Amino acid sequence: MKILPVLATNPFETMAQPITSLLNMVLPPALLLVGAIGAIFCIFLGVKFAKAEEPQEREKAKNALKNAIIGFVLIFVLLVVLRVGLQAMTNWMTTAGAGTGT
Repeated sequence: MKILPVLATNPFETMAQPITSLLNMVLPPALLLVGAIGAIFCIFLGVKFAKAEEPQEREKAKNALKNAIIGFVLIFVLLVVLRVGLQAMTNWMTTAGAGTGT
């Protein structure tokens, strides 16, 4: 009777495969959506800033516009970092699971 060796599979890879495929599928539309919503919201706040007549209103609109720009840039950068870092994280996970001896 011949016994075939059992192929060792990486448990991390089998667990993470659906997650990485979902992220690869969702990230491009998420980048597009964040960019579009950010542009529309900043245009809206820019118009609000341009229409403000009183100095207090102008300052409030200016701060809101500044905060919105910072927030959308931060979200966009984090999505791009996730997109770029996904391959590195997958490689790390594969090499980390190779030494488990399973």
